[in-house]
Amino acid sequence: MPDQENITDMHGQTAQLAWSELARFFAAGKVLFVDAKLNLVEVAAAVSADDTEQVSKWLELQQLSSVNDQQAAQWQQCDQLMWAVVTAPWVLIQIVSA
Repeated sequence: MPDQENITDMHGQTAQLAWSELARFFAAGKVLFVDAKLNLVEVAAAVSADDTEQVSKWLELQQLSSVNDQQAAQWQQCDQLMWAVVTAPWVLIQIVSA
């Protein structure tokens, strides 16, 4: 489980970016999509802390997944605004909700 310091650090690395700024990371296979039901920062902290048990659960439930070509094309069309946080080598994203 990630510690509070790790979560605080992830908050500081979170930003809103347009999909066009993230597309190159998608092309490299480095983007993971986080379901809106989850807290992006907490997921990033768990990935960073290598919390295999929790990350596996999210993957199994498809709450954390690779971005597929259809999603990328849709987001490219409207240059979707995303929340993004980097936890090398991954960029975790979540759609900015109104």
